[in-house]
Amino acid sequence: MSTEIRLAFAHPAERSEASSIDTSYDRISLRDHIVEVEIGAFQAERGTTQRICFNIVVEVHPIENPVEDDVDRILSYDRVTEAIAYELAAERLNLLETLADRIAERILLEPQAVRVFVRIEKLDRGPGALGVEIVRERKATPRLKPIDDTATKPHPIVVYLSNQALQSEHLSGWLDQLQAHRSPAILCVGLPAGHAPSATHDMAQRRIDLLEIEQNAWRLADKDARCVVVETKTELDWAMKNGQISVWAPSKLILDAVEPPKADAHDGVALAHWLAGTLAAAQLTVMGQIETQVQDDLIMFQSIGKDLL
Repeated sequence: MSTEIRLAFAHPAERSEASSIDTSYDRISLRDHIVEVEIGAFQAERGTTQRICFNIVVEVHPIENPVEDDVDRILSYDRVTEAIAYELAAERLNLLETLADRIAERILLEPQAVRVFVRIEKLDRGPGALGVEIVRERKATPRLKPIDDTATKPHPIVVYLSNQALQSEHLSGWLDQLQAHRSPAILCVGLPAGHAPSATHDMAQRRIDLLEIEQNAWRLADKDARCVVVETKTELDWAMKNGQISVWAPSKLILDAVEPPKADAHDGVALAHWLAGTLAAAQLTVMGQIETQVQDDLIMFQSIGKDLL
C-alpha cells in the first residue's frame, strides 16, 4: 500500500504533519469525540439519533513568549468541543459535509488557529464507519460571526465567606443550597484569622497577602469536596458551564489583570466585588459581619444564619 493511500485513512494528525508546508505550527487534537445526534438526509435517519465520531486537528501559531504553563494563553480544547456543540445545536443538518465545513470555520475564528482538519464519521449506518474529512485554512473574511453568548453566558453568584462563616456549622447546608441553585457559584475568602506575615515592599506584601488568601481557599476546599480551587479564567468558565462550585484563588487573575482591583487584600469583599464585575455576576453575597469600603447594589449582606438565598 502506498504512502498516499495509507495517509488517506490515517488520523488527521498524521495528515496534518505530512501536508504541512510551514513546519513551525503547533497542533492540538481531539480524538474519538462521540456525540449522539439526529442527522442525515434519508428518511430512516429522521426522528432518531445516531453516534457521530469527531476527530479534529488544529494547526496553531506557536506562542512567541514562554507559555509558562498558562491555560489562558493557549487555544483550549473546550473551544473545539464548543464549536461542535454550537453547530449541532444551530439546526438539524442532512450532510456531514455541511457540519464539517461549519465546525472548521467556527474553529478558524479563534485567533491562534491557522488550519484545521475535521473528520466526522457515522458509526451506526453500516458495518463500518462512514464519514467525511475536510481541510480548511483561515480566510481573510470569514463567513461566520463569532459566537455571541451574551444571552446564554452564565451570570454566577459570587459568595464571600468570612472566617466566621468558614467555621459555621451551617456551611454544608449553604453549599447544598448553592449546588441546587440555577446559577453557578463562585466562593471567595479573605485573609485567614491571625494574618501576620509582612514585607518591606508593597508588591511583595501584595503577593504574600494573595497567597495567604489562597491558603484560606484550600482550607475551605478541605472542608467539602464540592469546593474546587480554581485560579484561571479558563477554569472558571468551564466550572460555570458544568455546575462546579469554585473557590477562587485570586493571585493569577489579579496580578495579570490590565485593570486590577485597587483595594488591598485586607478588604476581601472588595476583591470579590472586582471578580463579580469581571464575570458579570448576578449577585455578590457576603456571609458574615464584614468591614469593607465597597458600597454597591450588587452586594447582598447577610449575617451568619441557616439561610443563604
